[in-house]
Amino acid sequence: MKAVFLDRDGTINKDEVGYIRYPDDFNLFPNAAKAIAMLNRAGYRVFVVTNQSGIARGYYTFDDIEQVHQKMHDQLAKEDAHLDDIFISPYHHEGTVEPWNIRHEDRKPGLGMFRQVWEKYDITLKESYMIGDKYSDVAFGKKAGLKTILVQTGYGWETFLNDRDKWQYKPDYIAKDLLAAVKLILWMENQ
Repeated sequence: MKAVFLDRDGTINKDEVGYIRYPDDFNLFPNAAKAIAMLNRAGYRVFVVTNQSGIARGYYTFDDIEQVHQKMHDQLAKEDAHLDDIFISPYHHEGTVEPWNIRHEDRKPGLGMFRQVWEKYDITLKESYMIGDKYSDVAFGKKAGLKTILVQTGYGWETFLNDRDKWQYKPDYIAKDLLAAVKLILWMENQ
């Protein structure tokens, strides 16, 4: 089955407050729900793969993330959009909360979250994509064998302009935002 892996902060939602602990701090980008609904209608599985080092750092808990994700689900549902699953990595080696304060392959660009999806769902790599706003998203996608799209929202454009010469992995495509990335995927599918 074809799939699209999405980063969360800076890709689906605004990344304005740093670590998003409260549902009130979570706000979808305009057209994010529309983009995800388009993927749903086109038969793509949609997975969120998100680094959430705030858990290891003690800024918030798994319960806090669940409340934020419930708001995301509710906002998406208002526009007939849904996510097939959400995978989070709570790890960061500079954290203070055990057992999450270690280096771990679940943290992008490591492939731990990809392996979790792979074990749980039947996906076809050649028809699947990773969309995100950071180098770690691009590297994750490339190492997993996915086509990659860097969005210019969040940290995407600034990071790409300033650091691209240092990147081992380059994005296959660059898009203005999630909606533009989805339109590109659907256009390529019909070629």
